[in-house]
Amino acid sequence: MSAKILRLNKAGTPVSWLTREETATLLVKGLVVWSLGNTVFEMRGGHNRSGQQSILRLPSIVACDGKVHQGGSHPPLENKFLFRRDKNICLYCGCQFTLSDLSRDHVHPLSKGGKDIWTNVVTSCRRCNNRKADRSPEEANMELLAIPFAPNQYEFLYLSNHNVLADQMEFLSARFSKHIQLS
Repeated sequence: MSAKILRLNKAGTPVSWLTREETATLLVKGLVVWSLGNTVFEMRGGHNRSGQQSILRLPSIVACDGKVHQGGSHPPLENKFLFRRDKNICLYCGCQFTLSDLSRDHVHPLSKGGKDIWTNVVTSCRRCNNRKADRSPEEANMELLAIPFAPNQYEFLYLSNHNVLADQMEFLSARFSKHIQLS
């Protein structure tokens, strides 16, 4: 089983993905305050004196006790998340590429004061990135097909897991911004 369990804080904000072992530990220690979704895995334990076997059912979404941190931090900017945000599409030519043919392009080049942040980077094929070079899209006479955006915590958790279950997707997508379109 490769499905992960979505961990939320007690306020219902997604925090991370858990393995089934991590989830079982949280459940047994009584750190899960509420849960949602379908059972994704059943762990069977030993038998008690009357012969009954213990069963621990792992839900697809668990909310854990602890401090609730208010936003403000942006998800880490890594190419794998950037390319997934942009659906492996070059935002200059509009073609879809394999990961090995993609690169990160800074809309406002770093050498001209641009920053390496979500709102200044897009997925680009190598050909378009070389053509644009160290210029803005306007200077290179290239049209940007979409405006880069920083994913919120819900979107980032979606971007960081390739095996999101249906009930997890329903929970996460309810808080997606208008930028992420599921196809």
